[in-house]
Amino acid sequence: RDSSSRVRIRHVRIMSISAVIQPVRLVSLRATAAAALRVRSKSTRVRAVHRSATIMAAGDLTANPLASWSFGRSPPSDAPDLPKWSSITPEHVKPAIMAAVDKVNAEIDAIEAELTKTNPSSWSELMDPLERLSEELSRPWGVVSHLKGVRDSEALRAAYDECQPAVVTASLRVGQSRPVYDALVALTENKEAWASLTDAQRRAVTCEVRDAKLSGVALDGAEKERYNEIAKEMSELSTKFSNNVLDATKAFSHTCVEKSEVEGLPDSALEQAAQTASQKGGHENATAADGPWMFTLDAPSYMAVRSHSKNRTLREKVYRAYLARASEHFAPFVDDADMKTKFSKGGEGDNAPLIERILTLRAEKAKLLGYGTFADVSMAKKMATLDRAESLLEDIRAKARPAAERELEEIRSFAAEQGAEEAVTGLMQWDLGFWSERLREAKYELKEEDLRPYFQLPAVIDGMFELAGELFGIEVQACDGEVEVWHPDVRFFKVLDAATKAPRAYFYLDPYTRPSEKRGGAWMDDVVGRSSAMAPANGGGVRLPCAHMVCNGTPPVGDKPSLMTHNEVTTLFHEFGHALQHMLTTESCGPVAGINQVDWDAVELPSQFMENWCYDKKVLRKIGKHFETNEPLPDDLYEKLVASKNFGSGTRYLRQCHFAMTDLELHARYVPGTGADAVFATERAIASKTMIMPSIEEDRFLCGFGHIFAGGYSAGYYSYLWAEVLSADAFGAFEEVGLEDEAKVAECGKRFADTVLALGGGSAPLDVFTKFRGREPEVDALLRHNGLVVTAA
Repeated sequence: RDSSSRVRIRHVRIMSISAVIQPVRLVSLRATAAAALRVRSKSTRVRAVHRSATIMAAGDLTANPLASWSFGRSPPSDAPDLPKWSSITPEHVKPAIMAAVDKVNAEIDAIEAELTKTNPSSWSELMDPLERLSEELSRPWGVVSHLKGVRDSEALRAAYDECQPAVVTASLRVGQSRPVYDALVALTENKEAWASLTDAQRRAVTCEVRDAKLSGVALDGAEKERYNEIAKEMSELSTKFSNNVLDATKAFSHTCVEKSEVEGLPDSALEQAAQTASQKGGHENATAADGPWMFTLDAPSYMAVRSHSKNRTLREKVYRAYLARASEHFAPFVDDADMKTKFSKGGEGDNAPLIERILTLRAEKAKLLGYGTFADVSMAKKMATLDRAESLLEDIRAKARPAAERELEEIRSFAAEQGAEEAVTGLMQWDLGFWSERLREAKYELKEEDLRPYFQLPAVIDGMFELAGELFGIEVQACDGEVEVWHPDVRFFKVLDAATKAPRAYFYLDPYTRPSEKRGGAWMDDVVGRSSAMAPANGGGVRLPCAHMVCNGTPPVGDKPSLMTHNEVTTLFHEFGHALQHMLTTESCGPVAGINQVDWDAVELPSQFMENWCYDKKVLRKIGKHFETNEPLPDDLYEKLVASKNFGSGTRYLRQCHFAMTDLELHARYVPGTGADAVFATERAIASKTMIMPSIEEDRFLCGFGHIFAGGYSAGYYSYLWAEVLSADAFGAFEEVGLEDEAKVAECGKRFADTVLALGGGSAPLDVFTKFRGREPEVDALLRHNGLVVTAA
């Protein structure tokens, strides 16, 4: 039962440890406490008024690498203008961020003063200045937030926590600017001015007006004051929730010293466990053959134990520890005295009280904004309505449950046939992963470890880039060493137009797990976005986008390259899909370019679309090359992989329904304040429909469910399934023209690039999909791709 399923281990997939994802960070000019602010200004109309304000934060900050970054606007040179990641230290954070806060506050004051004298009637007079203003804080704060996720330290946490209240206050100040809101509304009511805007610009303004309302712009007096108090507290609670999960994950380890204790674990897992014992456990001479072996709750280690360890006691321990993370039940799984105190009942590491408080504040926020529930607030920015989302979930649940019941019975029968002792006493939750994997191996004569030698990261990357070139007309070049990175493992790439060789974008790839400093999961985020308003000085044109992709894959061991599971391969393709939508946008209107203003329940379309190619034979022969012989993936292994694709499909989809239905129940109908355990009772009630095997009593999965309590998926986790309908139907277009017909696949790929990837948030997601597919989405392809039956539960 991992939430990881699609956003943490795989950033957002139907089954991810994906992180809490801060998966894709969708940004609005009027972002409030939860999202970083976006507004910076410098139009000819207001330049003179606030020039004095922009001088602020210069002076001795010129040597500060965080404060001196110009957000991609430096004149063109040999290297792109990107953050000086390795040069930035925690000591740089407070001076840079507080200077940015002061600058933004001064500039919004100046803009508001100018708006009282004039009534902007064009995009350049109003929106361009706001976009430029926004970047003054959102960009440096985004750098700090990213470093906290990939290079965490006590000093960085302290600096982040110290600055966060000021950042939230400044964000609210801009998001609740009544003069700016009035100017936006006036622009929509000015027929001549409105007609002069492009469709993308009109959508940007419309979204800004909506977001201003959701930011509390219409509130006054005590209500506004209370809204801001809520926003600040929620931001702090979100950070604390994430920190607790990361601290719990880092605190757990289990060392095995006898070979009998690690029986069944593949060589790759033993190599990694020995390396961990050497690096983290102080066992310098640890080897895969003789141990000792240290296991953690980091995804590659945790999943290896659950799927392969014959040591049932070890399986039970890691399972219970994982579900107890950041809760009062976690103390027995750590040795450090301080950690035991932190994760005991009443300890500061228990996320249960935080969950109750977060839900209470969200409900209060909804009432202040005039909505019945927080779910209604969430749906205001999504394709779906609450009714349509719950209808889709129930439809999939009804189709998945019978399949999940058959799958569980098949696992039980197989374990009994193999003479498993636990089959006599009754399989427990920590047995299912192990026996499910054994059944899959027997049924399809395929072991996960048989595939791993063929999925070496360098070859997978090369094949993935080749596919993107064939589909979308791009070329990806490695540019390692041209810019600073935050860790030696991080790669840097440039994206070119294949025909003209002109640069289109840049991106970083951070592929490996680092449990001591990097949060779990996988995610993509933007560093800078495409924008004409933020075009480099003296460079003309537009600022090119840059993204970073972060995974927690298996690292290299010794002289071997990273050898990936197929699941890790699909995770990489998934994140690359997100990055492609950000990087290949042709929209130069910054507020709606790339991932900006793409409805949350449509944002997974390109990422889940890319996953489909991980089962295509031609693609697998590109990415599947043995790390020692360079031989391509054999046909027999390919056939077995495809045949096993839908193994456990019912269970996976039922689990996703459980996460999504719990999320919506907590935000639409749950009433906070009925006791700390009430939230867990609510989840158990939903489990009666969405789980075949009851959860253990100490299950505190919600205490680690960062997607909805510390990420962007509150009342939105259903988006994974909603978007998968879109992505499956989109891939169906390629299947219909014939995957073997290269010319037609390329033609279809160009149409996908020209719509889904190019238009960004400049058009409503349904319109974008219809432009690509020629019709509205249908659920048939999703059911067909996953072998789900259609009989009702």
